[in-house]
Amino acid sequence: MSDRVNVICLKWGEAYPAEYVNRLYAGVKRHLHRPFRFVCFTDDSSELVEGIDAQPIPKAPENWKHTDWYGSYWPNIYVKLCLFRPGEGGLEGPTLFLDIDQIITGDLDPFFDYKPGEFCIIRNWVELRKRIFRRLPKIGNSSCFRFDAGAKSAYIYDKFVEEMDIAQDRRYFRTEQEYMTHAVGLDKVNWWPGGWVRSFKRSACWPWPLNHLLVPRFPAGARILCFHGQPNPIDAINGFKGKHLNTWTRPAPWVEEMWRA
Repeated sequence: MSDRVNVICLKWGEAYPAEYVNRLYAGVKRHLHRPFRFVCFTDDSSELVEGIDAQPIPKAPENWKHTDWYGSYWPNIYVKLCLFRPGEGGLEGPTLFLDIDQIITGDLDPFFDYKPGEFCIIRNWVELRKRIFRRLPKIGNSSCFRFDAGAKSAYIYDKFVEEMDIAQDRRYFRTEQEYMTHAVGLDKVNWWPGGWVRSFKRSACWPWPLNHLLVPRFPAGARILCFHGQPNPIDAINGFKGKHLNTWTRPAPWVEEMWRA
């Protein structure tokens, strides 16, 4: 049996209730077959089930300041960069970060066995129409990444602190995950194998106009089903009507079965 690993997530504000964390934890328990510590960094630990180690949201770096895009409020999405700060939450060793609006659908052990000691992340999804005449950008999607917590990854946080101004400047980096990829260094970034983490809206939903007729289908072989943007898991279960006809989805009851607590 391998040494204990970490699985971590973030929850702040009121956008997502504790139910999302509890269901994520249940999925990890079903699909990870080695000792693990499950940590939720949160500003509200109420209603989290037993077994979840609630830790306070990481503090903002000392030089955090107002920017036109993100403002001075904290936490915001850049709090993910603070997870690389040594000692944060008492983390040490192999650590898998998961956004809480994901569903664990298969064996998680390969996420710790694949390229051990290296930084691994999903390659960001791009709409089909944007892939026809251009190459896929070398940008990670920070919904699911693994790193070694502690001194080995401290350089990522240090770079964030050093480059605070440009990290938050949308002329250089449009998202926190784009900056994270830069901070890690493209020569140190490893992409997860393509079928492991699948996008619900890119891989499960049908293209227009079939999305109005057919129920989303489970992408075979997926270990994690990622709900980035909309729809979220509850929308997928009940059906979703977005601003555009090509974003609508019919109800998918199988999502509820996989997302059980």
